[in-house]
Amino acid sequence: MQADLNLQPLKTLKDNFLATSTQSMPLAGMIFWTAALVAGLYLTPQQHAFAVACGSGGIFPLAVLIERLRGRNFLAAGRDNPLTQMFMQSIVMVAILWPLVILGGVGKPVFIVLGAAILTGIVWIPYGWAANDPVGMRHAIARAVLGYAAYLFAPKELVGSAICVSVLVCYGYSLAFMRRAEEGDARSVQNAVQPANA
Repeated sequence: MQADLNLQPLKTLKDNFLATSTQSMPLAGMIFWTAALVAGLYLTPQQHAFAVACGSGGIFPLAVLIERLRGRNFLAAGRDNPLTQMFMQSIVMVAILWPLVILGGVGKPVFIVLGAAILTGIVWIPYGWAANDPVGMRHAIARAVLGYAAYLFAPKELVGSAICVSVLVCYGYSLAFMRRAEEGDARSVQNAVQPANA
């Protein structure tokens, strides 16, 4: 019989979410945006926008692969936690909104890069709330502000790459300061759930 985490206090749910979270999504994001930065230096704005639009969908599968290489099941960790389900649904929300970014970028390819930077950053807001981590909201806001600044003030031929740099700066901050579950906390959360799973 599985533990019904839906009946647990909110603090327990947040502790469980943090204990089962990893840095695989930020790492996958950094890999993608680094590749996008380099691509922006060599591709035309149209090609760069196309690469970002298509490639950003690979962040989540790449995160799953990173977890597999670490011997973990990204999709199974914390799946009974409604906060984890909320976070996963926020990724679906971003995918649903993607066509608006593409339509808005018709004739303005660099707008697609900006839209991708801001839209994919939105998932940091539910992450931050679920993990009780202010870094999530800071990341999303800083990513939008820096992205807009790059869009408005970077040299025209470097705007796409400058937007990528702004995203990478936010990832660097987040990886350095985001909360991590203490080993003892992670064990206690897992032990609290495990007996009911046996």
